[in-house]
Amino acid sequence: MDFEVLLNAEKEPILGLDVLQTGKLSEQNWSPRASGSSIQASLADELEAVWFQFLTTRPIRNNPFIPSADAAQKTYSEGTPNQVLVTKYERNPHAKRLCLEHYGYTCVVCGFNFENAYGELGREFIHVHHLTQVASIRKTYDVDPVKDLRPVCPNCHAMIHRNKKPLGIEELQTMIHANSNKD
Repeated sequence: MDFEVLLNAEKEPILGLDVLQTGKLSEQNWSPRASGSSIQASLADELEAVWFQFLTTRPIRNNPFIPSADAAQKTYSEGTPNQVLVTKYERNPHAKRLCLEHYGYTCVVCGFNFENAYGELGREFIHVHHLTQVASIRKTYDVDPVKDLRPVCPNCHAMIHRNKKPLGIEELQTMIHANSNKD
């Protein structure tokens, strides 16, 4: 659980059951008769969106998502510790090595090679992208390093995963070429 803001129910609006019991969120029991209830993983993104919309459209003091009205404010707090619990799906280093032995260390999307750009510092540096998201499989499975993996630079890798549904390599290549032709 991440506490972004604490609300005073006597002075500020709260996210009510009427909102939580609409749409897909109605699949969750919001009034359990026991402690320790978990939010269904399939509802997490929708709940985040509803919460963000609530915070950005209601009069809440000290709202972390609304810019300060104080024009004199020149600094902003950062660095607050935030412990996060995540499920990490292990990657097989041998599969990565075999992928790189086959494809090399040049990004298959944009053609960037770290060693060519940075010399020895960039030697053998590249991300390896799974064409099918490991997290979407949600179990142990067999990966073919040549068929299922591709070397991509960190920028292209971030853009592939920028949306909830990852872009395909060809889609990103098309975007790069379309935007490079605008100049």
